[in-house]
Amino acid sequence: MSVKVVFMGTPDFAVPTLDALVSQGWELLVVTQPDKRVGRKKVLTPPPVKAAALRHGLPVLQPEKVRDKASVEELSAFAPDLIVTAAYGQLLPTSVLSIPKVGAINVHASLLPRWRGAAPIHRAIMAGDEMTGVTLMEMVKALDAGPMLEQRAIPILDEDDVGSLHDKLAELGAKMCVEVLPKYLAGEIVVTEQPETGVTYAARIEREDEFIDWAQSAQAVHRQIRGLSPWPGASAWDGEQTYKMWSAKKHEGTVKLEPGQVRRIGGEIVVGCGDGALVLETIQPSGKRKMSARDWFGGLRQDDFAFVRGLPS
Repeated sequence: MSVKVVFMGTPDFAVPTLDALVSQGWELLVVTQPDKRVGRKKVLTPPPVKAAALRHGLPVLQPEKVRDKASVEELSAFAPDLIVTAAYGQLLPTSVLSIPKVGAINVHASLLPRWRGAAPIHRAIMAGDEMTGVTLMEMVKALDAGPMLEQRAIPILDEDDVGSLHDKLAELGAKMCVEVLPKYLAGEIVVTEQPETGVTYAARIEREDEFIDWAQSAQAVHRQIRGLSPWPGASAWDGEQTYKMWSAKKHEGTVKLEPGQVRRIGGEIVVGCGDGALVLETIQPSGKRKMSARDWFGGLRQDDFAFVRGLPS
């Protein structure tokens, strides 16, 4: 069967799904966000999905707003059987959702209805969830609220951060598309409405989410560090400059440190929390490179150091 698919995606998360769709031999039209200027030199850079699409020799559209009349007309002219989205970055209006002959499907990195929205991987780790997964769902106008084709769960391990969990979920979503979408096209999938209970929203990560309140428990701070690494990074403040905290682990011993107080203990750099303490592993002072916490603390040439709770004033 000849299948025509519009794939909409932008960041690295979406690339495995695009590769999986290509492996099906379907005719693809790729829609992604416009190129952006990146870095200090503001180099115009294509999104990862565009780079992947060009490697496959696929046509690419990059509308500023997919809801614009010209974009809707282009998509309609392609006459797709399916629209498949994965972290595209724009809400699709009814005029787009109604284009495909069979349906419009989203690859969402959570076990819906938990963590609808923009940052489900970050929020799942930061909340201390034991499980997460991928949901394939039909898209509707409401945010991530459509009927579900299938869900698959994976555990969140103590050593997982956003980077490792992101990669696992991206591959899982791609695998699900290969296994589920042909059945959906053949009319063999019965969709299931999302439960009305258990709905939570994964809001975008804001600046206030990044700064550590050391009065929290060591467990909560550890989740925050893992849930913001490797992007955008959990931040700390010493009253003069900011730091990114890229990795830490639980301190197994018993120490008496005030929240935010830092000491070298047994060769490890330990910071006090409201309940317990953490061993800092990788840190990045503002304007400097990432470094081991031991190198950073050794360079201070002092034994008395403390981070301030919360955001810079």
